[in-house]
Amino acid sequence: MASQPGALYLVPAPLDFGGTPQPLAGSIPDHTMVVAAGLTHWICENAKTARSYLKRIGELHPLAAPLQEQHITELPREVHKKGDHDGSFDARPLLAAALAGHDTGLLSEAGMPAVADPGSSVVRAAHELNLRVVPLVGPVSLLLALAASGLNGQNFAFVGYLPQDAGPRAQRIRELETLALKGQTQLFIETPYRNAAIWDALVKTLHPQTRLAVASALTLPAESTRCRAVSAWRGAPCPASNDVPAVYLIGK
Repeated sequence: MASQPGALYLVPAPLDFGGTPQPLAGSIPDHTMVVAAGLTHWICENAKTARSYLKRIGELHPLAAPLQEQHITELPREVHKKGDHDGSFDARPLLAAALAGHDTGLLSEAGMPAVADPGSSVVRAAHELNLRVVPLVGPVSLLLALAASGLNGQNFAFVGYLPQDAGPRAQRIRELETLALKGQTQLFIETPYRNAAIWDALVKTLHPQTRLAVASALTLPAESTRCRAVSAWRGAPCPASNDVPAVYLIGK
């Protein structure tokens, strides 16, 4: 008799990746950690990061298997670079353990997997294979930033990253502003060490009355979310430190 298929659990990770680890209880619910501690099969961005997170969980809840016995599979490198939301990557082979009856966790380096992170191909494959998909509760930086911005949370869009080159970037900012001024809040993210450049472009390109928000270090001690009209930001440095990831929002 064939074993009952396992489920795919979407396991959020804390937002302290790359910085000083903070107490997990501050951002990860106990139930999420209990479920994660009970898993022994994983699909992740980075095996080293996954083991580090499991070690932290294991300090609070006994792991079902020692770290060296955890079955951890990394998403391919090209998925990290190009994303996996367009259907070009077939993740079904990664779910062989789930089909064999093992509950499997999907894990990103920070926040919710498959939201502004790789993993959607794995979730899509799970649905195609009729596996149960279970999202667990944890931090999602985009929603935290939106809630804290005061901008329209009834109609919004996440648009990923802006172009790096100045010309296409300015054009994209103007396109997003047009949508924002019609009532749809626009969210995008930036990697560390580019905050100063993107901030300068935003303040110079947006209209004075447009509202601009930036959130960084969410759930961490240095957490900050600031929102003002662009006219009030001109001449001021970016509120987000240049060495941390940040979420930007444009609205009215």
